[in-house]
Amino acid sequence: VPYGPRSLEEVRAFSEEITRFLLRRGAKLIVVACNTASAAALQHLRLTFPQVPFVGMEPAVKPAAETSRTHRVGVLATPATFQGALYASVVERFASGTTIFQDTLPGLVNEIEAGRLEGAETRRILEKALRPMLAEQIDTVVLGCTHYPFVIPLIQEIVGPAVQVIDPAPAIARQTRRLQEQHGWLAQNEANGFLRFVTSGPVRPFAKILPRLLGESAPVEGVRWNGSNLPD
Repeated sequence: VPYGPRSLEEVRAFSEEITRFLLRRGAKLIVVACNTASAAALQHLRLTFPQVPFVGMEPAVKPAAETSRTHRVGVLATPATFQGALYASVVERFASGTTIFQDTLPGLVNEIEAGRLEGAETRRILEKALRPMLAEQIDTVVLGCTHYPFVIPLIQEIVGPAVQVIDPAPAIARQTRRLQEQHGWLAQNEANGFLRFVTSGPVRPFAKILPRLLGESAPVEGVRWNGSNLPD
């Protein structure tokens, strides 16, 4: 992790074992909240675990193409997302009349995970990607990585108010709720749910950055990979 620079085969193997881990913990529905993992593994996961509803991420190219006035759209995503068949299919089906400008933003995920959301290096990475796109008259930016919404304020500052920035997360949340309703899994009482995080990375830095990213704290559990397995 991050998954972006890894091969599709590696990401697929990680995703399958993480799914098995979550199912052992009692998960009923799984959101693959990562564009890279969705591109590499979503179809494989649905075939491997046909009893499990999965919600995957895909770059919001369709709404971008439908709403762009200039028909020139910038897409920010990882190399693995751009290399995946899912992204190619979405562009072919929904953006054939739109010029797409792509950038992989090397190093941005690391800056976000370190909590440097307004840092000088974060700004440098974003400006290096976005300034050439603005010169090409884009009027829409698609966030193709679930890390990137954390820097929407900085992205919007760079591109200006005339450029719309599309975050696919609200659509994913709506689809997740629809599936919960369909299966009768919505809570029937008024009690609040709870968050629990599991990380295979260092626990302390992860727990420290959570309030900055999410606005609240939550329990964080550490697990270690045992070869290709995640033990309970």
